[in-house]
Amino acid sequence: MATPKSAERFVQEFDAGETVFHEGDPGREMFVVLSGSVEIYRQTEGDKIHSLATLGQGEMFGEMALVAEGRRFASARALAPETRLVRVDQARFVYLVSQQPAFALSVIRMMAERLAKAGQPMNALAEGA
Repeated sequence: MATPKSAERFVQEFDAGETVFHEGDPGREMFVVLSGSVEIYRQTEGDKIHSLATLGQGEMFGEMALVAEGRRFASARALAPETRLVRVDQARFVYLVSQQPAFALSVIRMMAERLAKAGQPMNALAEGA
């Protein structure tokens, strides 16, 4: 996928296994996958990896900490060689949300879907009680 020259400065490339961000890092930007794939994961006791999601082209991540102006609740790493990501910092995010209602709506929908998925295990536990 070709990227306009003006946007190239916001594109970062990662090798397979390379970390995009760590759990606990400040959330100052979000990312959109241009190509390749990214794993979102948490490290549990005993350094076991618990994979939360695998994201591909067109999917975004890192928005929760950006919106809440908090820390990352999980880590992210590239799974494929030459994974290309668009970095969207706080200022660009605010601009896009204010000027592009479709972008704002897509972020809201994605966050709602992720929150619903996160609540599914809790709902199953409550129903079984």
